[in-house]
Amino acid sequence: MLPEIDDFIQIPQCSFSLQLNLIFAFFQFKANPPAVTFKLTGETDGIFHIQPDGLLYYNGTLDRETRAVHKLEVSALDEHGATVEGPVTITIEVKDINDNRPMFLQSKYEGSVRQNSRPGKPFMYVNATDLDDPASPNGQLIYQIVIQLPKINDVMYFQINNKTGGISLTLEGSRELDPVKNPSYSLVVSVKDMGGQNENSFSDSASVDVMVKENIWKAPETVEIVENSTDPHPIKITQVRWNEPDAQYSLVYKEMLPRFPFLIDQEGDIYVTQPLDREEKDSYVFYAIAKDENGKPLSYPLQINVKVKDINDNPPTCPSTVTVFEVQENEKIGSSIGTLVARDMDEENTINSVLGYRIVDQSPKSPREGLFLVELYTGMFQLAKQSLRKQDSPQYHLTVEVSDKDFKTLCHVQIHVIDINDQIPIFEKSDYGNLTLAEDTAVGSTILTIQATDADEPFTGSSKILYRITQGDSEGRLGIDTDPQTNAGYVKVKKPLDFETAAVHNIVFHAENPEPLVSGVEYNASSFAAFKLIVTDVDEVPQFSQQVFQAKVSEDVAIGTKVGNVTAKDPEGLGVRYSLRGDTRGWLKINPTTGEIFSAAPLDRETESLYRVQVLATEVGGSSLSSTANFHLTLTDVNDNPPRLVKEYTGLFFCYPLKAPGSLIFEATDDDQKSFRGPQFTFSLGSKSLQSDWEVSKVNGSHARLSTKHTGFEERVYNIPIRINDGGRPPLEGTVSLPVTFCTCMEGTCFRPAGHLAGIPTVGMAVGILVTTFLVLGEYDFSDPKVSVLGLRNMSSPQAQCLLYDNALSVVLATRFQPFDPEFSLLGIILAIVFIRMKNKGKDSVKSAQASEVKPLRN
Repeated sequence: MLPEIDDFIQIPQCSFSLQLNLIFAFFQFKANPPAVTFKLTGETDGIFHIQPDGLLYYNGTLDRETRAVHKLEVSALDEHGATVEGPVTITIEVKDINDNRPMFLQSKYEGSVRQNSRPGKPFMYVNATDLDDPASPNGQLIYQIVIQLPKINDVMYFQINNKTGGISLTLEGSRELDPVKNPSYSLVVSVKDMGGQNENSFSDSASVDVMVKENIWKAPETVEIVENSTDPHPIKITQVRWNEPDAQYSLVYKEMLPRFPFLIDQEGDIYVTQPLDREEKDSYVFYAIAKDENGKPLSYPLQINVKVKDINDNPPTCPSTVTVFEVQENEKIGSSIGTLVARDMDEENTINSVLGYRIVDQSPKSPREGLFLVELYTGMFQLAKQSLRKQDSPQYHLTVEVSDKDFKTLCHVQIHVIDINDQIPIFEKSDYGNLTLAEDTAVGSTILTIQATDADEPFTGSSKILYRITQGDSEGRLGIDTDPQTNAGYVKVKKPLDFETAAVHNIVFHAENPEPLVSGVEYNASSFAAFKLIVTDVDEVPQFSQQVFQAKVSEDVAIGTKVGNVTAKDPEGLGVRYSLRGDTRGWLKINPTTGEIFSAAPLDRETESLYRVQVLATEVGGSSLSSTANFHLTLTDVNDNPPRLVKEYTGLFFCYPLKAPGSLIFEATDDDQKSFRGPQFTFSLGSKSLQSDWEVSKVNGSHARLSTKHTGFEERVYNIPIRINDGGRPPLEGTVSLPVTFCTCMEGTCFRPAGHLAGIPTVGMAVGILVTTFLVLGEYDFSDPKVSVLGLRNMSSPQAQCLLYDNALSVVLATRFQPFDPEFSLLGIILAIVFIRMKNKGKDSVKSAQASEVKPLRN
């Protein structure tokens, strides 16, 4: 029977000469009698044959490009040529080999690109074909640019997509292409099959000529728009164009504006949509963007600059309602009085904002008209014809016309005539006599009032009087304040008076004006006055040179070391005796004569780092007055405290038995001053004999880990000595003990049995009490009235239960606070038997018990 052939039969494509008479057999058919031979039909192309015994073979050259699939049929024939089986369909697929080279569709390509085109976007394509199977590597084509001419600075300006053949600019090409420098480029591109990965792959090449066109995507020149235009809007003001049609345009503003008066259409024309006001905003900056059909930018945005041109649409404005100038009387002709500065909102430095000034009125016109003139373009006022006198007129009012080329505005100017300082201050008297004051007169006290007058205009710099002392007070112990209303001078004590320094002061006052006198006028004796100040002696306390004396020493200085000194003087020249007050620790002593302070006992920074005492200075003789100052002694640290544990570690334990080596963390400290790096302790075991069982390792400068080295520890408390070194100067070392308990654990907590406690019954006592109680109760019939003497009528009564509970508690306490004893298992059996017996006996007397329960208890 002929087999069913469902699959393709793949035969490699071969190239050989039929003259070789080669035969390739590839399948054997068999049939059952009466079949004696086979017949092959279909797309044999004279290549495929079958022998009478059913051997299928081919003897020619297969070409996949001519016929990729051959469909054949095989039938089994009898000796008469009649079909007895079949036909069976056979599909022969010719497997491709790389026997065709790729070919470009054109030997020469031409294209063009705009300068500054977007890198990576193809501007042209090259195409090649290959007759081999495109689904196999034989037909997979790879493109490559092999030559670029010219190649400036060895930089490639062009690139090709190796799969699609799309040619585009590189980033450098987008930046550097310039039709002025190089209007055209020649490229040689190649194509390879086999994905270009096989050294036996075929290839082809073609030339590409690329013309460089000028980029028309350029920012336009600055656009000028006349403000307040009355033309119909929108008005086209400029345009942008992308290098290719069908671009989508949009505008983006650079700054947030309350209104954006511009738009762009899809031709790239830009419009202003409404009139602009230069005084509101004189320029605009925004961007034009071109995008492709997918909304992606085609290139960088273009900056659009718009300047709003000014027109003269604003009149001049005055700086204020009235502008006031001052001028002193007797000023020379031509002297500058002041400048009027008007404003114009139109654009600066244009004809629209050039202003002219002209005086159109003067009031009053006495002593004559035209006393003032104004410079035409600067607005500066000057005296024109004569000096002014205040008695003629204390002020003048001027009306000034300010104009630009189209508008006029009237501004008002007021000119005040100021009195000149031609009068000197004159004291009401030249001698204020003698004044006697004690040297302890309070600072700030007013001791004298002086008075001078000035004939110049009141409340001006010409009439204001300032007083100063020119003689008799070289140390500045006195000061003078002037009353602004009356010009009276108040002489005050500014620094403490001192009899010992000067007992008599011959004071000279000088009265003067803050404004300088006019030329030809001088101060004379009328502006001076004198008085004599006599200072009387007062017994004063000694005075320290400063109120706080400070010193710094190391805390380990030897007793008797000088740590500081204080000084005080008695104003009367008496001797001074020193003593200490507040030396609560007894650390210091002072030399009563010199004020030198010495250490009197060991100092300790850890107890008190800043030690404060008071120093008492008492005058020797006289009234024995005294004063105090403070002495602050700062103690610097030395390493004089060994390390210690930061706390008492009493709860360190491991669960017994230890299943695996464990560790505990502990912390150390010392009382010395901490460095900025913190403690730097080192840790070690205090005994070498423990090194086989324990290990100490440093965690950081203040913490260490104590670890076990094995698990074979007993159930008890181990006291582990730890040696801690602080690494100081000099280094100090301390040995501490860490108690570590190995104990039975319950729910992660150490359970440690306790010894016998006072007041707690022993196990034997507890058992005796409980058993005796059960035996006694068991011998009684609780229905017997005689039993009532015990106050117990029923085993289930509260009284019986209470008695049982009290005795049972004794057993519980004994077992709780005594070590476990295996004999308690036997005790448990005995107690269980006793309870069962009592329970049964209670059942037998339920009725009598119920009767007795209703009776009250008797005493």
